[in-house]
Amino acid sequence: MKIKCLLVDDEHLALALLENYIQRMPELEIVEKCRSPIRAVEVLQSQSIDLLFLDIQMPLLSGVNLLRAVSYRPVTIFTTAYAQHAHEAFDLDAVDYLLKPFAFERFQHAVDKAKALLQQRNGLASDKPEGFITVKADRQWIKIPLDDIRYIEGWKEYVKIFTGADKVVTLESLNNLENNLPAEHFLRVHKSYIVARAIVRRLDGEELLLSDGSRIPVARARKKEVTAALFGAGG
Repeated sequence: MKIKCLLVDDEHLALALLENYIQRMPELEIVEKCRSPIRAVEVLQSQSIDLLFLDIQMPLLSGVNLLRAVSYRPVTIFTTAYAQHAHEAFDLDAVDYLLKPFAFERFQHAVDKAKALLQQRNGLASDKPEGFITVKADRQWIKIPLDDIRYIEGWKEYVKIFTGADKVVTLESLNNLENNLPAEHFLRVHKSYIVARAIVRRLDGEELLLSDGSRIPVARARKKEVTAALFGAGG
């Protein structure tokens, strides 16, 4: 699967260099090149981006403030001529920080780090859950492939199962579903929520941000357990 990239830099030559380097790496795909940070925000809000190459010093909106302005942050590599901004970049969890001008080998090293982080976040394709669950909804039985399930929300005596394209409401116990779902792929994060581990992007306070932009609450009592399970770290 291609890694979808967004390039953001107000300098034409800088974008051209990034494009040249990316064309040498067949696993990368450019979704769009933006010289305007405002346009970049629009792209990030409307499209799925895996890897963001982001300049810091730009008119109207700096790269740092751009990243702070969006609800979902892709894996980010900052590109800049100013070393003094490094601490801000890493405060925003950037995977790397490239000082202009940078050679292809340095660029490749940064991309390798980004690829490793993407694999850690998304899971390898072979690690996707197989099989399905069967639920009754609207007087009919429905098979839902496990790989389609993004999260499940308990709602009074019902549950809402959110898939990539739809939502199924069924009279079912969240506890029963939790017991029937593979624990290596799904995690109970709240009394009312189960999430697919592979689509979790980050923990923001008391909420998980998913790849589709959804925000899922994390129970305070479960936060340490959830953080360890999803990010390999303490709460």
